[in-house]
Amino acid sequence: MIETIAAVNQAVNSFIWGIPAMVCIIGVGLLLSVRTGFLQIRKFPYAIRTTVGRMFRKRDASDGAMTPFQAVCTALAGTVGTGNIAGVAGAIAIGGPGAVFWMWIVALVGMATGFIEATLAQLYKVTHPDGTFRGGPAYYISRGLGLPILGGVFAVVFLIANGLVMPMVQANAITASLQGAGGLSPSLGAVLVVALTAPVLLGGLRAMARVAEYLAPFMALAYLVLVLAILLTHPVQALEAVRSIIEGAFGLRQGLGGLAGGVTAALLNGVRRGLFSNEAGLGGAACAAGSATVSHPVQQGFIQAFGVVVDTLFVCTATALAILVAGAD
Repeated sequence: MIETIAAVNQAVNSFIWGIPAMVCIIGVGLLLSVRTGFLQIRKFPYAIRTTVGRMFRKRDASDGAMTPFQAVCTALAGTVGTGNIAGVAGAIAIGGPGAVFWMWIVALVGMATGFIEATLAQLYKVTHPDGTFRGGPAYYISRGLGLPILGGVFAVVFLIANGLVMPMVQANAITASLQGAGGLSPSLGAVLVVALTAPVLLGGLRAMARVAEYLAPFMALAYLVLVLAILLTHPVQALEAVRSIIEGAFGLRQGLGGLAGGVTAALLNGVRRGLFSNEAGLGGAACAAGSATVSHPVQQGFIQAFGVVVDTLFVCTATALAILVAGAD
């Protein structure tokens, strides 16, 4: 029975994460980019000013919902982690260094996708009795497209994926790392994870937003500083790493194709890991975006677009360069 389930899962996974994934992720991202006049490039300076400015803006104490910056930090807290480290390592191992280049492309078009889904989440969000907001794909599919059944289906699937599957992936990666680095058993590692996360989760939406507001920027910045130190102390290897990414993406050098080989492997794995990293188009970040309070919906869209940059272009690239530099030594 287990073998049958694994075989069916492998078949479905291979199909979904093959050509359909590239068409949906890159195709939709390109369509939205063209329709908005490549807004993610034209308005990128504004996105930076908006996001950085929100870091220093005081919260309105009478407002029970999340601030825009808390919303993007909540989304980053759910994406910066396994996808940025183990995911990038897997992409390089299977698709070669060139997979990183295609992750950059996914991030570029994903900025437009992230902008649109966050803006829609704001447009069609609803207010709860406790003063907080709820938004996301289930709401704009139901209220915007007028398809409540489809919106309900998405909500159920999303609940299973983000309530069960994704936490299992994250917890497994954490416990495996603790066991490998410190010899801590998976059982003790699981207890430690629960002890650290339970107080935050039980505190509800506000508690998660407050913790993410401080923790997500700190862990991302600390990680980038550490990787920067590695690159500055190994400048030759760093330049070689960047060269291998570019050449591997287009098959310009033999031996950079990964185990599966070739540009196709780099493309497929770059797209897969890019989506797993920034979640642009999956709906998770949009749910967080719909919980924020903004004066105009597009403000949250710009903030979310900048979050894709931080997650994939900054953190994932830092991981990839650190791995490639270490392999060059």
